[in-house]
Amino acid sequence: MKKSILGVLALALVIISCSRSSDKELDTPISGHIKISADESLRPLVEAELNTFEGIYVRAHIDCSYLPEADAIDALMKDSVRLAVVTRRFTEEEKKYFKDIKITPTEFDVAYSGIAVILNRAQTDTVFTMDEIRSLLNGRISSWSQLGGKSKDGIEIVFDNPNSGLIRHLKDSVASFDKLPSNVYAAENNTAVVDYVAKTPNSIGFIGLEWISDKDDSLSNSFLNKVKVAAIAEAKDSASYQPYQAYIALKKYPLTRRITVLSREARVGLGRGFLNFFASERGQRIVLKSGLVPKTMPLRIVNVHPE
Repeated sequence: MKKSILGVLALALVIISCSRSSDKELDTPISGHIKISADESLRPLVEAELNTFEGIYVRAHIDCSYLPEADAIDALMKDSVRLAVVTRRFTEEEKKYFKDIKITPTEFDVAYSGIAVILNRAQTDTVFTMDEIRSLLNGRISSWSQLGGKSKDGIEIVFDNPNSGLIRHLKDSVASFDKLPSNVYAAENNTAVVDYVAKTPNSIGFIGLEWISDKDDSLSNSFLNKVKVAAIAEAKDSASYQPYQAYIALKKYPLTRRITVLSREARVGLGRGFLNFFASERGQRIVLKSGLVPKTMPLRIVNVHPE
């Protein structure tokens, strides 16, 4: 009798052990445990998507590392993460690497966002042309007097990180420069950029729009209370626009950028599940609520004419 009981207990332990083992290894579009990376400037949006996804699929656990864009993609290339949420697509060199190791990567645009130019609240000049932005980045403009201001103070330009997707985008799409001028400084992250500009009257900051676009978010509103957001015009005599959702959708705001999910997942697992959720109607509504422009669902823009 004792042997029979011991045998049943042993069998039960084996079954429980196998069950736990299979649960741990189970990797489906709605369950499992994976690591991903994301550009730090996109953190508010990615966190909103992840929180909702994991709230719906309780057996899904995704650990996200928020890094400078170059580091986020490097982690993907080294197979440290399944996918990366960034602001560019794969380069030809990266595609060749995956082809050589017989992996077909996935790249999918999920949203349109922008780069916001922020100023200290003491600044009165809050409009820049694209030529002025280029001249600031190339070092041809380094003082407020060159922008028509009364102050002769030098301008301090601050970004989030030397490997930032912000700098990469501005270099690739806005201004051609090999080296940033000496009055450009790197802060630790986007939050640090906002804090620096709030304390430094002669500074100009560049941050991801995600940090100030959600008007229902307390952190976003606290940042907007600390700084001013500049308007950007294509040319001196053209209209200027702030980085509002509608102006990004209508392609009127010049500093617009896409948000793309890059994946190396060779099978349909949890990484693909999260990508599919991001691109789904529910995921795109999170993009919309965040004050950004969804990629895979239409955005209704209503023109209001005052009487």
